[in-house]
Amino acid sequence: MLSLAVYHPQIPQNTGTLLRLASCLGIHVDLIRPFGFVFNDAKLKRAGMDYIQTADYEIHDSFENFLEKSKNRRIIAMEANEVSVAHHEFRYQDGDILMVGSEHYGFLPEDLKKCTAMVKIPMIKGRRSINMAISAAIVLSEAMSQLNIFPKL
Repeated sequence: MLSLAVYHPQIPQNTGTLLRLASCLGIHVDLIRPFGFVFNDAKLKRAGMDYIQTADYEIHDSFENFLEKSKNRRIIAMEANEVSVAHHEFRYQDGDILMVGSEHYGFLPEDLKKCTAMVKIPMIKGRRSINMAISAAIVLSEAMSQLNIFPKL
């Protein structure tokens, strides 16, 4: 089963948005501490609305804890660098975990090395980044299309 991981989220609205998206699409979410907010933050609740109660998610106390529970699964980091593959050229597999990084710093280098692969969203030169929640939705949509998950909803 395809799932989403959120690494060290800092902005509650993004996390709420991703939980809402995951609830609507039937996608499991792994939330990896530390967080930059308290999980019952009003901004998280406002963005996630009542979908947070129906979202399938698990909170992990550390990246190591997340890795332990994710054995034998590919972890695909969304990270724009020289070795990343364009998200639409990557071949996703059932069971992949698509992981977005912290809004402030992406991934710690030592944790990024533990990922199976890295994908990026091609952008116009000179642009720095796309919002983390929007990036996750773009890549998740591509993976779901490739795996023909949409018709099963």
